[in-house]
Amino acid sequence: MRADRLMAVLLLLQRRDRVTAADVARELEVSERTARRDLDALAMAGVPVYSTQGRGGGWRLVGGARTDLSGLTAAEARALFLVAGPASAATPAVRAALRKLVRALPEPFRAQAEAAASAVLTDPQRWGSSRVEPRPPHLLDDLQDAVIRGTQVRLGYADSTGAATERTVHPLGIVAKGPFWYLIADTPAGRRTFRIDRVSTAVPTGDPVHRPAGFDLAASWRAIADEVERRRTPLESRATCAPDGLARLRMILGDRLDVGGPTADGRVEVVIRGYNEYALASELAGLIEWLEVTGPPGVRAHLAAIGAALAARYA
Repeated sequence: MRADRLMAVLLLLQRRDRVTAADVARELEVSERTARRDLDALAMAGVPVYSTQGRGGGWRLVGGARTDLSGLTAAEARALFLVAGPASAATPAVRAALRKLVRALPEPFRAQAEAAASAVLTDPQRWGSSRVEPRPPHLLDDLQDAVIRGTQVRLGYADSTGAATERTVHPLGIVAKGPFWYLIADTPAGRRTFRIDRVSTAVPTGDPVHRPAGFDLAASWRAIADEVERRRTPLESRATCAPDGLARLRMILGDRLDVGGPTADGRVEVVIRGYNEYALASELAGLIEWLEVTGPPGVRAHLAAIGAALAARYA
């Protein structure tokens, strides 16, 4: 990410007459020591930047110099704007500044640079309790390039059962969720999601992607992730919760918790999704200080059995 930071520091210098190491540290959410190293690195790389000491001191560009981006190659422009996209770890202010660089790019590069800025999305939440270590799949770069260029791809793919298929898809975006990467694409059978580590081949056809008007990668992924979670946790349990326990429930249950309205006795109605009755009862047993489960009867029966077993062992 250091190249990201150096570009962001340069943009700050161009936007402001003067910056201090504290300004850079606050804007980029790094330490002042790291900010000073980055400023020194710019000077050593030949950027006309200098520092002044004392009151009103800081770092400035010599003569208000500005960076000429006309020498960027198409690949460099795409790489730069991938940094500015939703997957970026930079602050919103830095991402906004990077996107403004589109205006400084040569005309032939602008479309791909803008596409790169919205090509990749990061969803930090893992599926369930997966502990698989992140490892970018070998065809990730090829598929990312197809999204940016807007090129259809002939995709070889093996599903979760190992059945192999081949189809032509319209790549729309890429999502990183926990250790896994997904391609969202339109197909003749409708919109589909492909886990990229299961892609065996990805051959560009040269035909342009038919991108739906108003397509939003983040909104599309939210709908997909919500549907997956509903399938993974088909059971709904109803309960009431003490108000002071809601924060704990949200922390433990995340998106599987839906909060309703207040009850007559001042508690709060909630609905909790789980995999099956026993698994959900086992999970909710540790929350009984705040929670009273009202249904379904199977979950209540499992809770009673768990309570009796605990009482028998620890009474």
